[in-house]
Amino acid sequence: MALPLEDYALLGDMQSAALVGGDGSIDWLCLPRFDSGACFAAVLGTPEHGRWLLAPPGGQRATARRYRGDTLVLETDFTTDDGAVRVVDCMPVRPDRRDGGRPDIFRRVEGLSGRVHVRSEVTIRFGYGDTVPWFREVGRRTTAFAGPDALTLDGDVAHVRPGNHGNGGGDGGGDVVADFTLGAGDTAEFRITWSTPRDRPPAQVDVGQGIAATEQWWREWARRCRYDGPYREAVMRSLITLKAMSYGPSGGIVAAPTTSLPEKLGGVRNWDYRFCWIRDATFTLLALLAAGYEAEAVAWREWLLRAVAGAPEQMQLMYGVEGERRLVEYELDWLPGYAGSRPVRVGNAASEQFQLDVYGELMDALHQARRHGIPPDNQAWDVQRALLDFLEAHWRDPDDGIWEVRGGRRHFVHSKVMAWAGVDRAVRAVEQFGLAGPLDDWRKLRGDIFDDVCARGFDTRRGTFTQYYGSQELDAAVLLIPAVGFLPASDERVGGTIAAIERELCRDGFVQRYTMTEHTQQLDGLPPGEGAFLPCTFWLADAYVLAGRRDEGRAVFERLLHLRNDLGLLSEEYDVDEKRLVGNFPQALSHLALVNTACDLASDTGPSHRRSEA
Repeated sequence: MALPLEDYALLGDMQSAALVGGDGSIDWLCLPRFDSGACFAAVLGTPEHGRWLLAPPGGQRATARRYRGDTLVLETDFTTDDGAVRVVDCMPVRPDRRDGGRPDIFRRVEGLSGRVHVRSEVTIRFGYGDTVPWFREVGRRTTAFAGPDALTLDGDVAHVRPGNHGNGGGDGGGDVVADFTLGAGDTAEFRITWSTPRDRPPAQVDVGQGIAATEQWWREWARRCRYDGPYREAVMRSLITLKAMSYGPSGGIVAAPTTSLPEKLGGVRNWDYRFCWIRDATFTLLALLAAGYEAEAVAWREWLLRAVAGAPEQMQLMYGVEGERRLVEYELDWLPGYAGSRPVRVGNAASEQFQLDVYGELMDALHQARRHGIPPDNQAWDVQRALLDFLEAHWRDPDDGIWEVRGGRRHFVHSKVMAWAGVDRAVRAVEQFGLAGPLDDWRKLRGDIFDDVCARGFDTRRGTFTQYYGSQELDAAVLLIPAVGFLPASDERVGGTIAAIERELCRDGFVQRYTMTEHTQQLDGLPPGEGAFLPCTFWLADAYVLAGRRDEGRAVFERLLHLRNDLGLLSEEYDVDEKRLVGNFPQALSHLALVNTACDLASDTGPSHRRSEA
């Protein structure tokens, strides 16, 4: 039985990530990178597909858990009839691993009261739960290896394979277990380290000191936050989550550390989100800058420029963490999927789509960086000039849209609006910063796109912008029209669009991405069914704030805060029928939206205000 997503905590070291359940089991772990093959994949299958359970035996569940303040060090308490223990988990932070350190997980069990029996069960399956490794056991060290991967397990208590109590080596694999008992004040420490089979064995470390150093690193990072509004706890937790999902060596931020967690339980909308989306560019930049994390914003800007380097027509909507372009999608047929949701996918075929909006998104992000005073990159304006040439030639083309539909291209209204935003930012770069460019030509182009959208993308009968030209369907992405400055929030067309989305896309106060009809299912190319999209619901709150409806925006925001799990984490979507989070977890865009909306509510110069004024 799959744990609800609300039961999971995130561990991360800014190169890879893990999910830890409330039962003490690490059910998802990809090493050495976010997009590496999982060695623990139980979240997409069963314990036999890999996990590390560390808890009192008998299916114990946490009686309490928390992160240690503003850190990513997790504490999970278990209370039994015999006493209580605490499991402390973290991934030690080495943002670029230039010190030669290897990715690893530290786990420490502390006796709190009584005498408690604890069991550690480690099932290693490389290649997303498929490959059974060989084991080598020497003293209290166990090494599992297969192909290019090796995991070394060290601990204060030796792990052995059931039925094999010698120092075996070389024969086929199986689980390894350790049983021990702790009294009050006793501790037992464990560590798993990834390497290649050719590497020298990892050196022994003091796990307790490593946890303390990791805690200190996060506390020092959190102290740089400049947000001091009424939602500081939620904002800080979102920022820490985003930092954990950033890839230290490059500055890229993955959309989520997981793949194929379904948008509908039992459904097929299961995608790999362990990549970096250009569509998140401006949201990311504004959130980091609003919170005071300029170094991270610069790293993100630099990642953007490196990733999109090349011919503008080859620009993708997503890239790998180092800017990789080949994100070939395939299915893992040996995994039954989360809650039976198949197929399980690795890679993402949407990377091959044409999305017009990403050109505007990148232009906007680079413009916002320039406005904030981030030192200019000599190549940034050259990149923007090339993008404008492409937009001028292709803004009339249909595209696949922000939602990556797989049923055919359309003239999506949001895509055209973002094309307008791209040209607008070029105009403003010339006007505000004196950069060189054909200003009159760009002003005319901006006006042509604006007139086209208003004439063909607005339903005058219903008083709303639609999903695409000539359609009757709605799209929550057009909530961004006032945020990007296309029209002011006071415009009656914006007001009519908000009202239409309230009527037709809201369920229990949460916003669906777009109208689900038989026609849109054909457009989508997939069966119907998904949860309410949490970033869109934050965008509704932003639209309210920009329209002067601050109390309504605050009410929506606080309703969203109640969806977070006990550790402050959000997924991509929310199933209003099942009352549970769905989609990949945690989701960067949800946490970015949380930070931006909190800042919007805190002042009249928040990210949405800043962006709308360009």
